[in-house]
Amino acid sequence: MARPLPQGKASAVADAGARNLVDRFAPKMLVPYLRLARADRPIGFFLLALPCFWSVALASRNLDEAYPDPWLLLLFAIGALVMRGAGCTYNDIVDREIDGQVARTMSRPLPSGQVTLRAAIVLMVALSLIGLAVLLSFNSFTICLGLGVLPIVALYPFVKRFSHWPQAVLGLAFNWGALMGWPAVLGRLDWPAVVLYAGAVCWTVGYDTIYAHQDREDDGLLGLKSTALRFGRATKPWLTLLYGIAWLAITAAGIMAGAGTAFLLGMIVAGAQLGWQVVTLDIDDAENCLARFRSNRDFGVLVLAAILLDMALAAVW
Repeated sequence: MARPLPQGKASAVADAGARNLVDRFAPKMLVPYLRLARADRPIGFFLLALPCFWSVALASRNLDEAYPDPWLLLLFAIGALVMRGAGCTYNDIVDREIDGQVARTMSRPLPSGQVTLRAAIVLMVALSLIGLAVLLSFNSFTICLGLGVLPIVALYPFVKRFSHWPQAVLGLAFNWGALMGWPAVLGRLDWPAVVLYAGAVCWTVGYDTIYAHQDREDDGLLGLKSTALRFGRATKPWLTLLYGIAWLAITAAGIMAGAGTAFLLGMIVAGAQLGWQVVTLDIDDAENCLARFRSNRDFGVLVLAAILLDMALAAVW
């Protein structure tokens, strides 16, 4: 039997927003399972879905379309929602003993006993089957490509036990949609998608390093590794490098796909957002780190808006 959900302030997971929709409106019996799938922390959905949207939009720009196919965007949104939930559940199953020893994660459903291991496995399988159904809606090339990410996803939660670079493996897995969006439109994989993927991976290493600084003391005590521990006081120079490469690669991918002036102007604004993160980051302030991490949704939206605006203006002119 799972323990009853604790009451009051202790009922909220540490890094969830105080007024998230799950804790406010979801039926009490479903709350632990929605938390396990990270529905109370939607930032991960945006960070997973936005590279998919970029890729679909850039492939459509390559065809001189006025806008990306809404159906494809919907499929990728659903896929991102359920596969993010399945992936987080898998990670929590693997890390359940570790999470119980880390202040920020001990309130999660598995280590706190709100959800049983068996129930977590059932949830993971159910979400994965929905994700498979979404994947099978794409063309054959995209289906085969989508299956290729599974070994990386399976490896990810173990990397922090032997390497300081789990953020790099997360980047490889989390941005697979940047590769998939292009062939979902064109039926093939071209260099703009590869360059976009490389840039998105660097972006993820950067923002997840910021996120990892919240746990670096606990991680160090437990013998776990991360780029936050690897970079230490040199985090800002490393972020400047990673974000710089990410910005250049994403911009180059847009140019290779035929994007024009409006896209470039939008990318300047997006680049300023990344610069703001680096300049204002305080790695010793957990709330500052969490806020900068979450602000990457804004960067992703700015990139998407730059692509869409460029497409719309090109169609008119």
